[in-house]
Amino acid sequence: MFRHLAAVALIAFPSVVLAEAVENKGLEIAREADSRGEGFGDLEASMRMVLISKRGETSERELRVKTLEGKGDEGDKGLTIFDTPADVRGTALLTWSYKSKDDDQWLYLPALRRVKTIASKNQSGSFMGSEFAFEDMRSQEVEKYTYKFLKEEPCGELTCFVSERYPTDKYSGYTRQITWLDTKEYRVQKVEYYDRKESLLKTLTMTDYQLYKDKFWRPGKMHMVNHQTGKATELYWTNYKFDAGLKESDFTQNSLMRAR
Repeated sequence: MFRHLAAVALIAFPSVVLAEAVENKGLEIAREADSRGEGFGDLEASMRMVLISKRGETSERELRVKTLEGKGDEGDKGLTIFDTPADVRGTALLTWSYKSKDDDQWLYLPALRRVKTIASKNQSGSFMGSEFAFEDMRSQEVEKYTYKFLKEEPCGELTCFVSERYPTDKYSGYTRQITWLDTKEYRVQKVEYYDRKESLLKTLTMTDYQLYKDKFWRPGKMHMVNHQTGKATELYWTNYKFDAGLKESDFTQNSLMRAR
């Protein structure tokens, strides 16, 4: 009977049924990718940031990243600390992500000796001169988007799910993002970001994945290119350390000022 009703619904409302199907599949893919990353607890990693100008000139920064996995409605907490160059040493970004409300972000500027709140309406701004926005530095909670499955297609030597996702945050700098996740491990291979004018703004590619603890895939390189400015930023990740013993107290505004 249910099969008959489904067939009737498809005949009577084909566009509605198909729209729901692609939305549900897009959401299912996102949830599966998220579930495969659950259970890591906490981790630390080293990151080298390379800023690339339109002319190909480069400058480098060394950073440390700490992450604490969220529980319940709380998303992950993240702390990013600059070690070099000397003029930004001690600068730190603290992010508290949530599943059902606006995220909180604070930036500590040692030269001013103060903590600056990153307002939601300013989250599309550049993070420390890079092509990554403040909102790109948050954990990408599934609940912060709606989804639409597009297709499967080859992506290099892999096959990828291609989906669109639409930020629910009215202050997001993006109207939509197109994501490529490989069909075997559900790892992000590429993301295209479209600005508020629906123009292609940036493309992120993630490569050199390594498997940790026989479960958690992490990229070794992230390349973000801004198609409108010609600039790019590369992030090189090393020294991943899981079960680093991080605590809630390591992710407070006070911890920002003692981050060294």
